[in-house]
Amino acid sequence: MKILDQSTVTTATPVRPSRRRRSLSRIFYIALGKRLFDLLLVALLAPLIVPIIAVLWVMARLDGGPGFYSQMRIGMDGKLFRCWKLRTMSVNAEDLLVELCRKDPAIAEEWHRNQKLENDPRITTVGRFARATSLDELPQIWNVLTGDMSFVGPRPFMTSQESMYRAAGGKAYFKMRPGVTGAWQVDGRGSTTFVERVQYDNAYFKALSLKEDLRCIGKTVAVVLRREGQ
Repeated sequence: MKILDQSTVTTATPVRPSRRRRSLSRIFYIALGKRLFDLLLVALLAPLIVPIIAVLWVMARLDGGPGFYSQMRIGMDGKLFRCWKLRTMSVNAEDLLVELCRKDPAIAEEWHRNQKLENDPRITTVGRFARATSLDELPQIWNVLTGDMSFVGPRPFMTSQESMYRAAGGKAYFKMRPGVTGAWQVDGRGSTTFVERVQYDNAYFKALSLKEDLRCIGKTVAVVLRREGQ
């Protein structure tokens, strides 16, 4: 039997109880607590949100076209789901985008870099108000109820953006439900590129906790009140 010299023996650093508790708390919140928190918020907010959705739906209908808009988005584990919003753009928005990019190289470059346009001509009059107040996102309470989304998480991206997202190092996104609001929505939003958005998502996953979700919700309320939506 080989005898170890005392100088070769290293003592393992004990894990602090407080750090262990934080780790267990985070594991519980990710596994179950976050979902329970979402369902609690749905129950509390639905009576307030549903009438607002109804009013904005009527306004969108009067503006021409359907009141709701849905699109397939990528969710947790790469699962596709139908994401709901109030319609804020003209009915032929996608065809118009192709035409805008074809005619104006600057618009094409802005869309490629940010996956959004700062002054998007496709947005309707009602849509500008709904976006400025972020009220167009309210129908996603249905996505939260069905488990496709969470109140707080990374912004769900389109199927056409998946290759770009993965190329930018977006791995954490697929480990959690996308959110109605989140770190990118309240900390970055219009001032960031699509690649920087991926970095916000990765950072959010590392910080994921009830405290972080409450912080994002609090800042979301401030964004809505200041009408800083995009």
